[in-house]
Amino acid sequence: MKAIIPVAGVGTRLRPHTYTIPKVLLQVAEKPILAYILDIIKQLKVDEVILIVGFLGDQVVEFVKKNYKFRCKFIEQKKLKGLGYAINMVSGELEDDEPVIIILGDTIFEADLLPVLKGEYDALGVKEVTDPQRFGIVEMKGGVVKRLIEKPQRPTTNLAVVGVYYIKSTGLLKKSVSRIIKKRIKTKGEYQLTDALQLMIDWGVKFRTFKVKEWYDCGKPETLLQTNRQLLAKIKKTRKLKSCVVLPPVFVSESAVVENCILGPNVSVADKAVLKDSIIKNSIIGEQAWVEGSNLDSSLVGNRARIKGATHRLNVSDSSEIDLV
Repeated sequence: MKAIIPVAGVGTRLRPHTYTIPKVLLQVAEKPILAYILDIIKQLKVDEVILIVGFLGDQVVEFVKKNYKFRCKFIEQKKLKGLGYAINMVSGELEDDEPVIIILGDTIFEADLLPVLKGEYDALGVKEVTDPQRFGIVEMKGGVVKRLIEKPQRPTTNLAVVGVYYIKSTGLLKKSVSRIIKKRIKTKGEYQLTDALQLMIDWGVKFRTFKVKEWYDCGKPETLLQTNRQLLAKIKKTRKLKSCVVLPPVFVSESAVVENCILGPNVSVADKAVLKDSIIKNSIIGEQAWVEGSNLDSSLVGNRARIKGATHRLNVSDSSEIDLV
């Protein structure tokens, strides 16, 4: 079995951070977004992981090679024309009779995948949502998927596709993504994987669904901070810090330096960050960031950013400097 992880998106809603770092490498709680996915892959019997990279893809390659021992292949997607287009790009790497699992690179989720992989059927991960018009949704009939609709204006169901796909009919997947591109079948201006999967359904493939227990949104700053809070709540241990007050949940990297601070609740501090004489809550502090004499709430501080004397809500990207003293 192969795993495909598309990570070529530029993350426009998370700018300015995604000008200098891929969205999937943004820190959430104790690790980057992509690490949550790859840690799940480690538990599965996957022969090869194919990552579809794009803008700043060299950072993704470096991160994966440094932290994981998978047999990996990196394929560059130069034109962002939709997920269906991306999967078609790598179809030559797939055998018709070899199962494949596709996990979108910005999808943090919790689900037991082992029973799914042992099952007889192609399957889609789903979750009930309150705003289905934002997602691809599924209509069911007789226990199988009848119809897939991408971001409908008038949803007929609240069952959303969460970005986890187990495909056993790989030959038909390859045929369907090729067909939508040859026939120029687009939805909202892009070649959608949901359209390709609908073709497979029309050709007789019986998709089942499996429930995803938790699904976390990392699409924009406010939801990234919300996801940070939710994931921090699952961390049982907090690093002990001298001369500091820590109000859990808080994650502080072992390589971070923290002096005379009040941290928490809901704070994530990445590798080699330096925090001094500050009060920080509900925030994510990036790698090698420096925060001194500041009072921050609901803030995103990018890698290598330097903040001094701030009493604000900040959204500061990499290598920026703010000195309000």
